[in-house]
Amino acid sequence: MICLILGTRPEIIKMYSVIKACEKQNIDYFIIHTNQHYSANMDSIIFKDLGLKKTEYNLKVGSGIHGLQTGRMLSKIEEILIKKKPDIVLVQGDTNTSFAGALAASKLGIKIGHIEAGLRSHDRSMPEEVNRVLTDHISDYCFAPTEFAKQNLIKEGIPENKIFITGNTIVDIVLAYQSTAEKSSILESLKIKKKEFILATIRKSFRG
Repeated sequence: MICLILGTRPEIIKMYSVIKACEKQNIDYFIIHTNQHYSANMDSIIFKDLGLKKTEYNLKVGSGIHGLQTGRMLSKIEEILIKKKPDIVLVQGDTNTSFAGALAASKLGIKIGHIEAGLRSHDRSMPEEVNRVLTDHISDYCFAPTEFAKQNLIKEGIPENKIFITGNTIVDIVLAYQSTAEKSSILESLKIKKKEFILATIRKSFRG
């Protein structure tokens, strides 16, 4: 049995192809949703738009400083893993959810697979960089999106037999929803024309 742990909008989106692969191959799985992102626009609407079933476990952790948030996740995830006894836990990316899920599994002796392993900013002042490095080093399987990411892992001493180049799951969902996106009327609604705008996403990192 596979346990998929997610909690943010990017994780839901990037786990889409993994979830669909499990369903297509009749692999037994369940999802733990920490609810690190909890507003409808960053959570339930994504599940609905992607046609994903409601998660079996929703921890409703919400916001908080890093230690408090990660601690709540760790405690609640551990309880579920002890009860369900999955064969492997899959986490994605560099969030507090990813690290808490991997740490809980590691302490229980459950195998861990890290999707999007090996990405580095080389800036340890970023909470995400700390999460991704620690998660990689306690994982049994590092699913690197590129050769460059693989080399980052090797340079840090992670055995090559633990590293698998898989490509990036964001490409899977882009291809899956390309035709849907092409039919979108968002440009007309915003009264802008193709190739005449720049899209930027900006967020403030909360360090506590």
